[in-house]
Amino acid sequence: MEKLSDLPNIGTALEKKLIQAGIHSPSELIATGSCNAFIRLHTVDATACINSLYALEGAVQGIQWHQLDKLTKSDLLRFYRRIRSEQEPIL
Repeated sequence: MEKLSDLPNIGTALEKKLIQAGIHSPSELIATGSCNAFIRLHTVDATACINSLYALEGAVQGIQWHQLDKLTKSDLLRFYRRIRSEQEPIL
């Protein structure tokens, strides 16, 4: 595989955003890991959502994100909520 879009869950739009975030190949995404890749993705796309994180993890594992096990999804959701809460402005 040479292009990010060769991975499951990675379409051309997400591929472009990952490249903007400095991730250019499947091997870079796998080495970066889904959580770190999501943090980098979020710097170029503030609208990145939990489904993007699931998609990244699925791509790293080489599966469709719907096939992620419940524990993995739960861990990713906790991570996502923590990241989002850190970004909320303090009033």
